[in-house]
Amino acid sequence: MPPKPKTEQEREQFRTLIIDTARDLFVSKGVEAVTMREIAKRIGYSATSIYLHFADKESLIRAICETDFLKLATTLKEILAIADPIERMIAFGEGYARFALAFPNHYRLMFMTPHLPNVSENMALEKNNAEQDAYFQLKTVVHDVYLTGGFKPDLQDSELITQTLWAGIHGVCALQITMADDDWVEWRPIEARLSMMQQLMLSGLLKEQYA
Repeated sequence: MPPKPKTEQEREQFRTLIIDTARDLFVSKGVEAVTMREIAKRIGYSATSIYLHFADKESLIRAICETDFLKLATTLKEILAIADPIERMIAFGEGYARFALAFPNHYRLMFMTPHLPNVSENMALEKNNAEQDAYFQLKTVVHDVYLTGGFKPDLQDSELITQTLWAGIHGVCALQITMADDDWVEWRPIEARLSMMQQLMLSGLLKEQYA
């Protein structure tokens, strides 16, 4: 068994190791199937060592989700500074896709894996906080386009527009993450698929002069 972490830096590194290992196991085996003992075994420590950092599996999952959702929001926040609302919305979709494809296991656990009950409700992250909530960021981006009159006149529900844009980009990313190596499909480059999805959604949502 490796030596017990002693310094604050070592303890933080050990906590990160637990989170990264647990995330991989949760994604590969499913949240319900993985035990704290299995996580400990994977990193070469006793389960007791993990319980010094996380009271139970729910608190560990919550810590992973808080870490990953904050990472996503932090990554996308700089896009909010783009002046033009439509360019900002396009860049936001591209930034979201880059995150999903760069961190596929983070993305799987965040958006493609059922969690234990009550995990989301008890997260320390603040809803509707532009520093911590990527969905709120996207809502703000979409609403800014709505306020400028960029969407077609019959599209009055900015929340519905937000969820539709999210679903479109998520679908492309999810297929890439789960099936990119499946030779049953002659996949076109992921960049081309993402670009076409963006173009199709924008042409359907924006007024002709903006699409």
